[in-house]
Amino acid sequence: MELHRGRLIDHVQLVVRDLKASRRFYEAVFKVLDVPIGGSAEDYFWADELFVSSIDSRAASGQLTGRHHLAFQAKDRAMVDAFYKAGLDGGGTDHGAPGERQHYHPGYYAAFLLDPDRNNIEAVFHGPANRSTASVKITF
Repeated sequence: MELHRGRLIDHVQLVVRDLKASRRFYEAVFKVLDVPIGGSAEDYFWADELFVSSIDSRAASGQLTGRHHLAFQAKDRAMVDAFYKAGLDGGGTDHGAPGERQHYHPGYYAAFLLDPDRNNIEAVFHGPANRSTASVKITF
């Protein structure tokens, strides 16, 4: 088993009303973001640090999580554009078409969608930069 992690967040859980609708949306956007679904069962699925479960999942304790804003990293502007199109095709709702958001910082290029539970989901490219590595690889 392999995990790829950053520094701050180990994982985030979303508890959703309609797991099939959420999976259709997240599979669509993760495909263009080059993030594979890591695993699934009847009442959940996960990809990297995001764990999505149904309200009847044992992990959910019978409660929806409420509204969240999640921003996913994109490798370039084209990936942000593809995220937006794939998310709309996958059942998401427009919440901000792809474009520069200079009020965040110069070069901030992002798109925003609402997932089936109205979570604000963003893909962002911060501009040209050099990464020391694509991710932290953990094996066990």
